[in-house]
Amino acid sequence: MKNKFFILGGDLRNIELGKMLLEDGNKVIFYGIKDIENIEDTVNLEIAKNLKEGIEKSEIIVGPTPFSKDGEHINTPFFDEKIQIQELLKTKKNKIFIAGSLNENVKQKLEEKYLKVFDIMKQEELAILNTIATAEGTIEVAIKNTDEILQGAKVLVLGFGRVAKIVANKFSMLSCLVTCAARKQTDLAWINAYGYDSLDINNMVYDLKNFDIIINTVPQKILGMNELKHVSKDVLLIDLASSPGGIDGDVALNMGIKFVWALALPGKVAPKSSAGFIKNTIYNILENMSKKVE
Repeated sequence: MKNKFFILGGDLRNIELGKMLLEDGNKVIFYGIKDIENIEDTVNLEIAKNLKEGIEKSEIIVGPTPFSKDGEHINTPFFDEKIQIQELLKTKKNKIFIAGSLNENVKQKLEEKYLKVFDIMKQEELAILNTIATAEGTIEVAIKNTDEILQGAKVLVLGFGRVAKIVANKFSMLSCLVTCAARKQTDLAWINAYGYDSLDINNMVYDLKNFDIIINTVPQKILGMNELKHVSKDVLLIDLASSPGGIDGDVALNMGIKFVWALALPGKVAPKSSAGFIKNTIYNILENMSKKVE
């Protein structure tokens, strides 16, 4: 069965997602996003005049990933106007709402107003697939911000979750010398089992000077002023964690250390592939919902 989707804001992933949904025969309404003039299917495509119209004409609302960067406005990098989250909460709506990286407080408020609310980044299959684009994007960041080849570079990956595992693997395949830092003994054991060197993240400060590239994946402060005093002056710091991040970037930059906070890499380096992952995940959500009704 075809659906009526409302694509609200977002980056290149949402543009590509809209195209794919149209190709599948769905009706797609856009708002809060520009640069969609080259979409060929104009039969099922519509651009809403405002937020209210887009909601009223649709069954499924697909917001951006991340949904918001400031907790007050919807993430609309390709739109001239700011759209307040509060606008989504004005009346109760019998709609399905899907977006990525939803703040828990915002998610609770949305759940009071909408039929079903899903944080798509909490869907396991998408979280795993997104790590591929994140890892490849991290390699791109490293190449652009260093003046030497990556082969032989000493790389430290902070954390050993989904993202860290794939990042470590991709850099290792480029013949980098990879070390991973974690807290749990089980993670440290797995790090060694994968063939990487390991460090206790709570006791690594004097080892930091040995690395050319340090990549953080932990969404809490790991490298502050005390730790950054011990890194090499030529190190490249890359933070992949969402706000507040794991590296104190302001301190790093003030110390003259190269720092890149590389957020939302899937949408920047592989929007089409990422959109395909999102589309399939949305279809899985809808299929599971219909099975529960049956």
